[in-house]
Amino acid sequence: MADLKIAVILGSTRPGRNGKAVADWVLAQATGRTSADYALVDLLDFPLPHLDEAAPASMGQYANGHTKAWAAEIAKYDGFIFVTPEYNHSTSGVLKNAIDYLYAEWNNKAAGFVSYGGLGGARAIEHLRGIASELQIAHVRQQLSFSFFTDFENFSTFAPEPRHGAGAGVLFDQVESWAGALKTVRG
Repeated sequence: MADLKIAVILGSTRPGRNGKAVADWVLAQATGRTSADYALVDLLDFPLPHLDEAAPASMGQYANGHTKAWAAEIAKYDGFIFVTPEYNHSTSGVLKNAIDYLYAEWNNKAAGFVSYGGLGGARAIEHLRGIASELQIAHVRQQLSFSFFTDFENFSTFAPEPRHGAGAGVLFDQVESWAGALKTVRG
């Protein structure tokens, strides 16, 4: 078992979502890595209503059971790879909502981004970078962007171009490096 734990957070709960195939591909690419253990965190398994905590997340005074369960899950990880669709030039509402529920559980950890959409989901990643910065998540430069035009058959069956495998390796290397360094900051 590796010293680092990285969550691949699937940021779509939409029926018929393309994200599950993308997240599964990310996990398959991480198979055999020895520096970190990768696990899927599917937002379908954490049905969070629209943010319903009275106190700001930065206070850490979570009142609801669903928030406490979500916080316990995220606290287990040293880093994250967010898998996001691009909806209306941004990330999904369900992913933004899940991120907004917490604060300290995200702090001083590393993240990478994987997106998909008509233009590869690049704008979703740009929005997530700003959000991550506010939460003190060190996000790495490498990202993966999958286009519906070149990486999906009939816009629905995930069939990534082979070149993405090398990019995934770079993404994992960067996230693992930063996650290891930040683990020392968290003590």
